[in-house]
Order: sequence, then structure tokens, then C-alpha cells
Amino acid sequence: MGNISIRLYGDPVLRQTAQPVKKIDAKLRRLLKDMAASMYAAPGVGLAAPQVGVLQRAVVIDVGEGLLTLINPEITYSEGEEMGVEGCLSLPGLVGDVSRSTKVIVKALDAQGKEQEISGEGLLARALQHELDHLDGILFIDKAQNLRPSESDEDRG
Repeated sequence: MGNISIRLYGDPVLRQTAQPVKKIDAKLRRLLKDMAASMYAAPGVGLAAPQVGVLQRAVVIDVGEGLLTLINPEITYSEGEEMGVEGCLSLPGLVGDVSRSTKVIVKALDAQGKEQEISGEGLLARALQHELDHLDGILFIDKAQNLRPSESDEDRG
């Protein structure tokens, strides 16, 4: 697995809308593996394809419960609301307080093209919403209050 470069704030690709994945093949699976390697190396808890310059609807997430690979993900249910600290691998050194749903259900395909449904609460719910925002060109700073320099590893998203 090779690390691929994470695009930083200011790169126009981060503001573009990703297109649905039409074909799950070896090339896409390699991209997802490389994305996971870059996410772990950063270290972070999630990475969306636009963050590595690929405008496809695919994300990888691991909040410490195992790697999730999500292709063409959609939030099908959300409830609650909670403020929490977020950061982003594309905006290193910066965090802010973002209001997110406390529980979400996401429908997506896995790397083999099989349908899956992920139910997330807490950090997983936050990571899912953050990464899916990236697919629509939305960054956490668009929703954040109290933007500030990060301290320690607050900014792992």
C-alpha cells in the first residue's frame, strides 16, 4: 500500500462535488487501500476521496472500531444534535466546534459492491457526517464556531 498526498485547504478540488462511483474495480479498491494507509499515517479517523484529489463518492473511516469503506454513501436517518470539536486532515492545526446529529444511519456499498448499512453514534456519527460533507465540497469550517489552533491530537478528523 502506498501513501497518497492529502490535499490541503485552498486546493479547489476540496470544494467540488464528487460523482457517484459507477464501477467498483481493482483500481478503486487500490485507491481505498491507499486512502486508508494515508489516513492511518496522518493519523486521522476518516478520509474522503476528494481529499486525495479524486472526485468520487468514496470514504474510509476508522474510529477505533475497525476500517469502514463506504462507496456512494447516503445518510438515510439522523436524530439528535450535539456540539463537538472537529478538525480535518486537509486543514491541519485547526479545530472548531461543530453541531452534528448524535445518531446517523448510512447506506453504502463496500469494496466488493455489497450493500451495507452503518449505524453510528458518538464519534462514528460525527465522522460519517464530516466525511460525507467532503463529498459535497463542504468543509467543517463552513459549519464551525470558535475556530482555533488545535492542541495535541484534537484534530484527527
